Amino acid sequence: MRGALMAVGFSVVLAGSVAAQGWVTPERGSATRAQLMDAIRPHAEWMLGAPVEFVVNDLRLLGDHAFAMLVAQRPGGGTIDVLKTPMVARGEFDPYLADTPHIEVLYVKSGDTWVALHWAIGATDVWYAWEPICAPFRALIPEVCPPY
Repeated sequence: MRGALMAVGFSVVLAGSVAAQGWVTPERGSATRAQLMDAIRPHAEWMLGAPVEFVVNDLRLLGDHAFAMLVAQRPGGGTIDVLKTPMVARGEFDPYLADTPHIEVLYVKSGDTWVALHWAIGATDVWYAWEPICAPFRALIPEVCPPY
């Protein structure tokens, strides 16, 4: 009986420390990480031209929500000239506001599919630090979404 109580106590301590950690970063090469990158890729390729791969600066996952800070590049590390992208040609982006194709993404999981719910390329502000966005994503980005 005493051993069973100690095991339960140890399980509670472990569960508490996992909960205190909060979000996790999907490992490089994992299916989850690939699914998250694949969810934003069509948007990035529409705006920047294909093909696109990503340098991951930050990637956070908590339950069915995720957050990423990425830099788009051509396969093999080639830089993307923002001035020569489809988004500039279509007049959808002022290239003089940002010269680096950095992307911030907020994802949700719908069934088995990750969806890039909110995203921006070349943003010059922290657009996701807005209470309607912070409400469901606060645990992922507490440094910009303080508790209310």
